[in-house]
Amino acid sequence: MKPTRANFLADALAGLASHPRTLPCKYLYDARGSELFEAICASDDYYVTRADLALHETHIGEFANLIGPQAHVVEFGSGAGIKTRKLLAGLDRPRAYTPIEISAAALAEASRELETSFPDIEIRPLRADYTGDIASEHLALDPPAARRVVYFPGSTIGNFERAEAKRFLQRMGRIADANGGILIGVDLLKPVEQLLRAYDDSEGITARFNLNLLERLAGELDARLEPEAFRHEARYDADHRRIEMHLVAQRPTRIELGGQCFDFQAGESIHTENSHKYSVSDFRELAASAGLQSSRVWKDPAGLFSMHWLEPMAA
Repeated sequence: MKPTRANFLADALAGLASHPRTLPCKYLYDARGSELFEAICASDDYYVTRADLALHETHIGEFANLIGPQAHVVEFGSGAGIKTRKLLAGLDRPRAYTPIEISAAALAEASRELETSFPDIEIRPLRADYTGDIASEHLALDPPAARRVVYFPGSTIGNFERAEAKRFLQRMGRIADANGGILIGVDLLKPVEQLLRAYDDSEGITARFNLNLLERLAGELDARLEPEAFRHEARYDADHRRIEMHLVAQRPTRIELGGQCFDFQAGESIHTENSHKYSVSDFRELAASAGLQSSRVWKDPAGLFSMHWLEPMAA
């Protein structure tokens, strides 16, 4: 289920031909990109991972009380990290855990580690693209769990445009069902200077992460381009309350790909990723538009990051 070369090529050609030019952010995460993202998470300027972990450490008992005993936890992502372990360890006799992940290697590694750490929990890995619909039979248990909980830590919901985020939340709600819930991480609004540092860190790791996308075009799609002609830039769009990542041409240059030529003037960019930031009330409104009620909200001790407990609204 890894995106094929043909998919990658089609997406790249469509994005480079659009105005403004774009490339899908999912292509940032090849092996090298994932390695660089881990380094970003450990950098001094990137607050999100530390704040999310601090929030879990502070409020894990409250999460467990809300989720209750014998739950089936469904996580979007491979989930072998510290936050997943803290959640599973803090729950009352969890019935099962299902990580949903498109990468077979990441899924297998996560499942092995969690089976070793939690031998009393049924680990039920599912290889799938969690941004699409998940058939209910893939999540059925016999006997059923007391409730199903979708777990989505981190700030990935911010990568979606708001209309996309609404549809994504609606799919989460269908998985949770009427008796279930959703525990989701949401990054908060904060001073622009702090946001820009987080997405253009002083060590230059995010720049290497973004520029790696050009290396992928050259290495995997045989694109002819000049990587050194581009630089990484993080921008804050106040109207959409989001950080944008761009690859900006520093001089006139060209990308030749799939028999097509794409000419860039100095200052023209390729938009590669968004990271939307929310106030608590903004995200509650978004959740409500998707038929979900945000009944509890927690923040880390520094007030940088939040987790929402969402429940499907009564029909």
